[in-house]
Amino acid sequence: MEKFMKSEFSQKNLLITGATSGIGRATALRFAQAGANIAAVGRDETELKHLEQALLDLKVRCVMIPADLARGGSVDLALTRTIEVLGGIDILVNAAGHISNGTIQTTTTEAWDAMLDINLRSVFLLMQKALPSLIERRGNIVNVSSVTGLRAFPGVLAYCVSKAGLDQLTRCAALELAAQGVRVNAVNPGVVITQIHKRGGMSNDQYAAFLEHSRETHPLGRVGKPEEVAELIAFLASDRASWITGASYSIDGGRAQTCAR
Repeated sequence: MEKFMKSEFSQKNLLITGATSGIGRATALRFAQAGANIAAVGRDETELKHLEQALLDLKVRCVMIPADLARGGSVDLALTRTIEVLGGIDILVNAAGHISNGTIQTTTTEAWDAMLDINLRSVFLLMQKALPSLIERRGNIVNVSSVTGLRAFPGVLAYCVSKAGLDQLTRCAALELAAQGVRVNAVNPGVVITQIHKRGGMSNDQYAAFLEHSRETHPLGRVGKPEEVAELIAFLASDRASWITGASYSIDGGRAQTCAR
């Protein structure tokens, strides 16, 4: 089994966004450990270089693509570079994400647009434009959503809406692409130790308090690790999940089963 796991994605090409930190980085490494070639998209060029070295150490082909997917032309750049270097796309993992605070009363139009641009619009465009290669290679897509796509939480209105939209995009695309052999699924993590909340404005002290509080709000008594989510993504992208499509998989320590608090 160990030998199989190390070659499970041999000769497969992964295009992954949000690859420079958190779930995206852990997923890129998980697929590389199983033999996949990696096209990694991220905004932080320094972290992309660190990831590139880690992938080269694993002896897989890789291409680093510095890009902000909220900017015009970045989606086309990511797809063009991936196909130029790797030859095609077998698996698309949309892991890039953005979060910021805001209620129905305080969310500005600019904040709303920024949230939906990266969390939903860029995913739609990547999926749509990657389809020729995915259909040709009978590939699949895994979208990184959130427990907030399944449940309402106060204070992060636009984030919740963007993730709920991502879940519905996943289901609709899965239904439409099933006849062409392309599977589409989503994972819905609870709180995972990443940089997304700090990038969204939390200080170190606020984030530490948030993680401590999250131990109480997640029934299993702890927050998640990026590697745990990466493992579920790898399963859904593999032939082991060949009869699964249109699913939104909770991986949240039981968070979705609780009332908001």
